[in-house]
Amino acid sequence: MSRVIADYLEQASKLAERGVVFATITLVQPEGHVPQDIGAKAIVTQSGLAWGTVGGGRLEARAIEHATAMIVRAMAGADNNKLVDPEMIRYELQRDLNMVCGGAATLFYEISAARNWNIAIFGAGHVAQATVSLLCTFACNVICVDHRQEWLDKIAPRPNLRKILAAEMPDEVQALPVGTFYVCMSQGHATDLPIVRQILKRDQAAFIGVIGSEPKARTLRGALVKEGFTQEAVDKIHCPVGLPIGSNSPAEIAVSIAAQLLQARDALA
Repeated sequence: MSRVIADYLEQASKLAERGVVFATITLVQPEGHVPQDIGAKAIVTQSGLAWGTVGGGRLEARAIEHATAMIVRAMAGADNNKLVDPEMIRYELQRDLNMVCGGAATLFYEISAARNWNIAIFGAGHVAQATVSLLCTFACNVICVDHRQEWLDKIAPRPNLRKILAAEMPDEVQALPVGTFYVCMSQGHATDLPIVRQILKRDQAAFIGVIGSEPKARTLRGALVKEGFTQEAVDKIHCPVGLPIGSNSPAEIAVSIAAQLLQARDALA
């Protein structure tokens, strides 16, 4: 077994053990001036290139873009047992990628077949940062949404994390996978309410949690009932989110939220 294959299997195994959805890209047919040999591999997660290379430059950038789109489709269809078929694409370097060197490269794309636990965190403040960091150690996929790039940048990239910069955060709900676990911890009631509204309208969440106090919870539920949502739907919102343990530090709040998410996940198993 070659060193490249051994390294690939090691990296793929680690990601699979953590439940991370990933795409494997393999260079199956290089033609002309292609900067990698046949069999070159790369692993892409929802956050980008995780391991390896299929040539770098514009070819690899296009490959990562395509693989990431496949991963998004795979995550969206996971709860309906819909698989994303492997794909083989031939790129002519000059025509398709506007590269100076001649030649072509045929790449094979394949998605890992893991069933996934998807958690969406709306907000990237101090508690969200601690929560995301903890959740990324679990076998799950984490999506963090915020409208502030500078706050998203405070969260370190990880293989099972996707950060989304969104001017209108509620608009991101519709594109998330069916059965997503949602936790809202944006800048307060005024920004959390529109997000929760969209989650309830879509009616495909496995869990809805909102950070805040008991008075905030009453205000939130009251506003949603006035808007026409049923009491049954509103009562499914966990607010304050998290188990009643620990202190009010971001790290301990993160532990309480993670513990409640684990409880909710196991209850659905």
